[in-house]
Amino acid sequence: MFELNTIIRPNIKSLKPYSSARDEFKGEASVYLDANENAFGSPLSTNYHRYPDPMAYAVKMRLSEIKGVPARNIFLGNGSDEAIDILFRSFCNPGVDNVIIVPPTYGMYEVSANINDVEIKRINLTEEYQLNLEGIAEAIDKNTKLIFICSPNNPTGNSINREDIETLLANFNGIVVVDEAYINFSRQKTFIQELTEYANLVVLQTLSKAWGLAALRVGMAFASEEIIEVFNRVKPPYNINEASQQLALEALQNVEKINNWIKEILKERDTLVLALKSFDFVIDIYPSDANFILVKTADADGIYKYLTEQGIIVRNRNKIKLCEGCLRITVGTFEENQALINSLKKLKND
Repeated sequence: MFELNTIIRPNIKSLKPYSSARDEFKGEASVYLDANENAFGSPLSTNYHRYPDPMAYAVKMRLSEIKGVPARNIFLGNGSDEAIDILFRSFCNPGVDNVIIVPPTYGMYEVSANINDVEIKRINLTEEYQLNLEGIAEAIDKNTKLIFICSPNNPTGNSINREDIETLLANFNGIVVVDEAYINFSRQKTFIQELTEYANLVVLQTLSKAWGLAALRVGMAFASEEIIEVFNRVKPPYNINEASQQLALEALQNVEKINNWIKEILKERDTLVLALKSFDFVIDIYPSDANFILVKTADADGIYKYLTEQGIIVRNRNKIKLCEGCLRITVGTFEENQALINSLKKLKND
């Protein structure tokens, strides 16, 4: 049975979070002389001289409307990477505890583990890019605190079998982190709706992909109120800047536009896959639930080098286990995809 108190680091349990000026006074006033800000304003067209809402409450309320989740179950971070780092700092004792990752997968899980001096146990995905449940079960010990699952997975693009993730949630006494950065492009429904079923579930999402706000660095974590409280205790006091909060809030009013873009991206993805299949140096194109495709080629390094010389940049995943010979290609606009195909046609004719 999962018990949150048994996996929180002792120093985090007793941590008294920093109390900022905006934590201590949350109302409206005519004169603010409490936070040592520059009362004269900013040398910009928009004033940014006041500290932002430390909890980004307005953004959370709008996300609550869109996602159907109470604001108290939402954490906002500087990208999902901040949430990943907080998970390590909150639940993993350096040099003692371990986490499980399932390569090939998003590289920041391993980077954050290394930064926080936490052992990594790698249980590779199967040849079909699905979970090796038996291998994961054998790897779990009393010091295993987190299991990271990216679904749809990066770099493979496929969704992980839902039943397998539910098996882990039901049987693992640590936290299962389901990273849904690409969920907007997926046929699989989000795990957010399962938060009331599983106390050990943390779902990560982002505004960087479908929402087109990568430069703002706004990531989301959805979890039980108790886990979110731990996140808020550990995070820096003003972790989401005012510009990002304002622009994110503005963007979140445009759900219909984003949904139309998603449809267009999926249409372009299908067209791109069909075009790539015509090249004899393309060995396989793996099924994708994301805004990118993983393409197995006869010469990934050579094709990558050639495309770079043409000013077209894709991601070379050739050196990653289970992705040998593969290029990861983001679905671009119609014009960008055509530029890629036309360049590959020239390569074929050379």
